[in-house]
Amino acid sequence: MGMMLQGSLRAPVTRLITPLCRGLIRIGISANAMSLIGAGATIAAALIFFPSGHFFAGTIWVLVFVLFDLLDGTIARLSNKGSNAFGALLDSTLDRLSDSAVIGGILWYEISKHDRLAPVVLISLVAGFMVSYIKARAESLNIKCDGGLAERTERLIIVLLTTALVGYGVDWAMAVGIWLLAVASVFTAFQRIFIVSKSLKMASN
Repeated sequence: MGMMLQGSLRAPVTRLITPLCRGLIRIGISANAMSLIGAGATIAAALIFFPSGHFFAGTIWVLVFVLFDLLDGTIARLSNKGSNAFGALLDSTLDRLSDSAVIGGILWYEISKHDRLAPVVLISLVAGFMVSYIKARAESLNIKCDGGLAERTERLIIVLLTTALVGYGVDWAMAVGIWLLAVASVFTAFQRIFIVSKSLKMASN
Protein backbone atom coordinates (compact mmCIF):
# COMPACT_ATOMS: atom_id res chain seq x y z
CA MET A 1 0.00 0.00 0.00
CA GLY A 2 2.74 2.41 0.97
CA MET A 3 4.72 1.74 -2.18
CA MET A 4 1.62 2.25 -4.34
CA LEU A 5 0.77 5.55 -2.66
CA GLN A 6 4.28 6.91 -2.76
CA GLY A 7 4.87 5.67 -6.31
CA SER A 8 1.72 7.28 -7.69
CA LEU A 9 2.58 10.65 -6.17
CA ARG A 10 6.33 10.68 -6.73
CA ALA A 11 6.45 11.71 -10.40
CA PRO A 12 4.01 14.67 -10.32
CA VAL A 13 5.38 15.96 -7.01
CA THR A 14 8.96 15.72 -8.29
CA ARG A 15 8.06 17.73 -11.39
CA LEU A 16 6.43 20.35 -9.21
CA ILE A 17 9.31 20.85 -6.80
CA THR A 18 12.24 20.47 -9.22
CA PRO A 19 12.44 24.22 -10.11
CA LEU A 20 12.44 25.10 -6.39
CA CYS A 21 15.17 22.56 -5.68
CA ARG A 22 17.32 23.94 -8.51
CA GLY A 23 16.98 27.38 -6.98
CA LEU A 24 17.99 26.10 -3.53
CA ILE A 25 21.06 24.43 -5.03
CA ARG A 26 22.07 27.72 -6.69
CA ILE A 27 22.07 29.51 -3.34
CA GLY A 28 24.13 26.76 -1.73
CA ILE A 29 21.51 24.73 0.17
CA SER A 30 22.57 21.09 0.32
CA ALA A 31 20.35 18.06 0.74
CA ASN A 32 21.73 17.44 4.24
CA ALA A 33 21.09 21.04 5.24
CA MET A 34 17.51 20.77 4.00
CA SER A 35 17.06 17.54 5.99
CA LEU A 36 18.29 19.26 9.15
CA ILE A 37 16.12 22.34 8.61
CA GLY A 38 13.00 20.32 7.91
CA ALA A 39 13.47 17.92 10.81
CA GLY A 40 14.39 20.64 13.29
CA ALA A 41 11.36 22.73 12.35
CA THR A 42 9.04 19.70 12.44
CA ILE A 43 10.27 18.69 15.89
CA ALA A 44 9.92 22.25 17.20
CA ALA A 45 6.40 22.66 15.80
CA ALA A 46 5.22 19.30 17.16
CA LEU A 47 6.59 19.91 20.65
CA ILE A 48 5.33 23.50 20.83
CA PHE A 49 1.79 23.05 19.54
CA PHE A 50 0.65 19.50 20.32
CA PRO A 51 1.41 19.32 24.08
CA SER A 52 -0.47 22.59 24.58
CA GLY A 53 -3.51 21.29 22.68
CA HIS A 54 -3.18 23.61 19.66
CA PHE A 55 -3.76 20.74 17.26
CA PHE A 56 -4.98 22.56 14.18
CA ALA A 57 -2.11 25.07 14.10
CA GLY A 58 0.32 22.29 14.93
CA THR A 59 -0.97 20.17 12.07
CA ILE A 60 -0.51 22.99 9.57
CA TRP A 61 3.05 23.75 10.66
CA VAL A 62 4.09 20.10 10.91
CA LEU A 63 2.64 19.40 7.47
CA VAL A 64 4.54 22.34 5.97
CA PHE A 65 7.84 21.22 7.46
CA VAL A 66 7.30 17.53 6.71
CA LEU A 67 7.09 18.52 3.05
CA PHE A 68 10.76 19.55 3.34
CA ASP A 69 11.40 15.81 3.29
CA LEU A 70 10.40 15.87 -0.38
CA LEU A 71 13.01 18.51 -1.14
CA ASP A 72 16.17 16.92 0.23
CA GLY A 73 15.95 13.82 -1.96
CA THR A 74 15.37 15.87 -5.09
CA ILE A 75 18.21 18.25 -4.19
CA ALA A 76 20.52 15.26 -3.75
CA ARG A 77 19.58 13.87 -7.16
CA LEU A 78 20.00 17.22 -8.91
CA SER A 79 23.24 18.33 -7.25
CA ASN A 80 26.72 17.48 -8.47
CA LYS A 81 27.42 15.54 -5.27
CA GLY A 82 24.38 13.31 -5.74
CA SER A 83 23.08 10.92 -3.13
CA ASN A 84 25.45 9.30 -0.64
CA ALA A 85 25.36 6.81 2.20
CA PHE A 86 25.77 9.42 4.94
CA GLY A 87 22.94 11.52 3.53
CA ALA A 88 20.65 8.49 3.50
CA LEU A 89 21.60 7.67 7.10
CA LEU A 90 21.06 11.26 8.23
CA ASP A 91 17.70 11.50 6.48
CA SER A 92 16.48 8.22 7.96
CA THR A 93 17.62 9.19 11.46
CA LEU A 94 15.95 12.59 11.25
CA ASP A 95 12.74 10.97 10.01
CA ARG A 96 12.64 8.83 13.14
CA LEU A 97 13.21 11.87 15.35
CA SER A 98 10.51 13.87 13.58
CA ASP A 99 7.98 11.04 13.84
CA SER A 100 8.81 10.58 17.52
CA ALA A 101 8.30 14.29 18.19
CA VAL A 102 4.92 14.31 16.45
CA ILE A 103 3.55 11.29 18.31
CA GLY A 104 5.46 12.26 21.47
CA GLY A 105 3.76 15.66 21.44
CA ILE A 106 0.38 13.95 21.37
CA LEU A 107 1.49 11.57 24.15
CA TRP A 108 2.62 14.55 26.25
CA TYR A 109 -0.81 16.12 25.84
CA GLU A 110 -2.66 12.92 26.74
CA ILE A 111 -0.52 12.37 29.83
CA SER A 112 -1.09 15.95 30.97
CA LYS A 113 -4.84 15.35 30.70
CA HIS A 114 -4.58 11.98 32.50
CA ASP A 115 -6.33 10.46 29.51
CA ARG A 116 -6.68 6.68 29.21
CA LEU A 117 -5.61 6.98 25.59
CA ALA A 118 -1.99 7.67 26.61
CA PRO A 119 -0.91 3.97 26.65
CA VAL A 120 -2.33 3.53 23.13
CA VAL A 121 -0.31 6.52 21.93
CA LEU A 122 2.78 4.93 23.50
CA ILE A 123 2.06 1.66 21.68
CA SER A 124 1.82 3.61 18.42
CA LEU A 125 5.17 5.24 19.10
CA VAL A 126 6.95 1.98 19.92
CA ALA A 127 5.34 0.05 17.05
CA GLY A 128 6.34 2.78 14.59
CA PHE A 129 9.93 2.41 15.73
CA MET A 130 9.69 -1.35 15.29
CA VAL A 131 8.44 -1.01 11.71
CA SER A 132 11.52 1.06 10.85
CA TYR A 133 13.92 -1.09 12.89
CA ILE A 134 12.79 -4.34 11.28
CA LYS A 135 13.39 -2.87 7.83
CA ALA A 136 16.84 -1.60 8.80
CA ARG A 137 17.81 -4.92 10.40
CA ALA A 138 16.53 -6.83 7.37
CA GLU A 139 18.57 -4.67 5.02
CA SER A 140 21.67 -5.39 7.09
CA LEU A 141 21.00 -9.05 6.23
CA ASN A 142 20.59 -8.13 2.54
CA ILE A 143 16.86 -8.77 2.70
CA LYS A 144 14.48 -6.34 1.01
CA CYS A 145 11.73 -5.44 3.47
CA ASP A 146 9.50 -2.79 1.92
CA GLY A 147 5.74 -2.60 2.00
CA GLY A 148 3.22 -3.26 4.69
CA LEU A 149 -0.13 -1.82 5.64
CA ALA A 150 1.17 1.39 7.22
CA GLU A 151 4.57 2.68 6.18
CA ARG A 152 5.78 6.10 7.27
CA THR A 153 3.62 7.98 4.77
CA GLU A 154 0.43 6.23 5.87
CA ARG A 155 1.22 6.68 9.55
CA LEU A 156 1.81 10.40 9.07
CA ILE A 157 -1.45 10.76 7.15
CA ILE A 158 -3.35 9.06 9.99
CA VAL A 159 -1.68 11.23 12.65
CA LEU A 160 -2.07 14.56 10.87
CA LEU A 161 -5.64 13.87 9.77
CA THR A 162 -6.43 12.98 13.38
CA THR A 163 -4.85 16.12 14.84
CA ALA A 164 -6.45 18.31 12.17
CA LEU A 165 -9.92 16.95 12.99
CA VAL A 166 -9.35 17.33 16.74
CA GLY A 167 -8.13 20.87 16.18
CA TYR A 168 -11.27 21.55 14.17
CA GLY A 169 -13.39 20.44 17.12
CA VAL A 170 -14.03 16.78 16.32
CA ASP A 171 -12.98 15.46 19.72
CA TRP A 172 -13.82 11.80 19.09
CA ALA A 173 -11.33 11.73 16.20
CA MET A 174 -8.42 11.45 18.64
CA ALA A 175 -9.50 8.08 20.00
CA VAL A 176 -10.41 6.71 16.57
CA GLY A 177 -7.22 7.96 14.94
CA ILE A 178 -4.84 6.82 17.67
CA TRP A 179 -6.40 3.36 17.89
CA LEU A 180 -6.22 3.06 14.10
CA LEU A 181 -2.57 4.16 14.18
CA ALA A 182 -1.70 1.68 16.92
CA VAL A 183 -3.39 -1.28 15.25
CA ALA A 184 -1.98 -0.43 11.81
CA SER A 185 1.55 0.04 13.18
CA VAL A 186 1.55 -3.22 15.16
CA PHE A 187 0.11 -5.08 12.17
CA THR A 188 2.77 -3.65 9.87
CA ALA A 189 5.55 -4.66 12.27
CA PHE A 190 4.28 -8.26 12.20
CA GLN A 191 3.95 -8.08 8.42
CA ARG A 192 7.60 -7.15 8.11
CA ILE A 193 8.69 -9.88 10.51
CA PHE A 194 6.80 -12.32 8.28
CA ILE A 195 8.49 -10.89 5.15
CA VAL A 196 11.93 -11.40 6.69
CA SER A 197 11.07 -14.88 7.96
CA LYS A 198 9.78 -15.92 4.55
CA SER A 199 12.90 -14.55 2.82
CA LEU A 200 15.23 -16.38 5.21
CA LYS A 201 13.37 -19.66 4.70
CA MET A 202 13.55 -19.29 0.93
CA ALA A 203 17.26 -18.52 1.13
CA SER A 204 17.94 -21.62 3.21
CA ASN A 205 16.14 -23.96 0.79
